[in-house]
Amino acid sequence: MDTKQKQRLYSRIFDQLNADLLPKCEDTEARMSTIVALLHHKMDQYFWTGFYLLINDRLLVRSYQGPAACMELPKDTGVCWAAVNRKQTIVVPDVQQFPGHIACNSLSKSEIATPLEDRGGKIIGVLDVDSRSLTAFDDVDGEWLKKILELIWV
Repeated sequence: MDTKQKQRLYSRIFDQLNADLLPKCEDTEARMSTIVALLHHKMDQYFWTGFYLLINDRLLVRSYQGPAACMELPKDTGVCWAAVNRKQTIVVPDVQQFPGHIACNSLSKSEIATPLEDRGGKIIGVLDVDSRSLTAFDDVDGEWLKKILELIWV
């Protein structure tokens, strides 16, 4: 998918979440589940889509779509912890090249992890997306995922 197509698709997803779906419920977990479901089923390159939340200094899986996930990610290891610790989106074109990558599923080839911030800007978790294809994610994905995550608190 070229950049313009990707931009248009994310824009439609954002608009659907913002105007139609998320205003129906103020519950944070329901909003996160809806975001995961819509992204997972609208974005062809998404193989696993879900949230890991920081609970007592542990990253624990919450709502997700795709095959069974790692329930807890070892502290300070892998892409998700890198996103939390660096406080930025991490795009990994080839997970085999990422030091300390956690292989929850051997079919995953590339990954993007975007920190989830609460209303005050504190990181409380991460949205993690895996793909079966190499180089499936780029800065466009990162920008839109960050924007979509902000809708949780609107």
